[in-house]
Amino acid sequence: MRLNEKVIIVTGSTMGIGKAIAKRAVAEGAKVVLHGLEEDLGLEVLAELGKENAVLHIEDLSTDGSAQRLVDLAVKTWGKLDAVVNNAAMVVTSNIGNTDKAFLVKVLDVNTIAPFLLIQSALPHLTKTKGMILNIGSVNAWSGEPNLLAYSISKGALMTMTRNLGDALPRENGVRVNQINPGWVLTEKEMERKKQHGLPANWYEDLPAMYAPAGRILWPEEIAAAAIYWLGDESGPISGQVVDLEQYPMMGRNAPKDTSTIPSK
Repeated sequence: MRLNEKVIIVTGSTMGIGKAIAKRAVAEGAKVVLHGLEEDLGLEVLAELGKENAVLHIEDLSTDGSAQRLVDLAVKTWGKLDAVVNNAAMVVTSNIGNTDKAFLVKVLDVNTIAPFLLIQSALPHLTKTKGMILNIGSVNAWSGEPNLLAYSISKGALMTMTRNLGDALPRENGVRVNQINPGWVLTEKEMERKKQHGLPANWYEDLPAMYAPAGRILWPEEIAAAAIYWLGDESGPISGQVVDLEQYPMMGRNAPKDTSTIPSK
């Protein structure tokens, strides 16, 4: 058991990558705090994992005090906190023409400020356990697509925070901070977004080799498998690192000739 008896908060874990991380963490011996906005989906995950292994908290992370309530729930239920996975995020389309101040602030509030506040609230307990923080970013943090402006800005800021705290917290608190940047992942929300864009239900079965050299895109379980390394003791003292998980290099890659089919991630 690579995470035996570790207590982990996983935000945005009622579906997608967060759900996969929570399930894999429990399989590796952890206790998890599930979190999300969809109570019905959260209860399904809770039933699957068992109340002896998980507890559920439903709340918008941009609500004042939500971070502290998540931390308090973990400590009240299991007496400690070993790790935080900041996975919850708004994945929304926007560009320079339609992104106003209110929209940008909302995206930053959920995708960047909420993770910061959760780290801040969790830090006293993580200091006691010499725990760790894993931020789930996006390859869009490096520049992003034209129609993912606000999202890309928020993930770029998250990545800078990871590098900054990844240097500062081990020295001051013994707490490590790292980040995974997933590429294009076949989550429930991604499937729904593509259907809303007018694509057929099975759009993911026939993708251009430019975007899916392996013939398919990533699965949430593959991101979860990588997350376990960072959440466990086997990653040792490593901190402040950002790892891109995609099937091709992001920097220095040849640009596609046809940009009309560029996917969102």
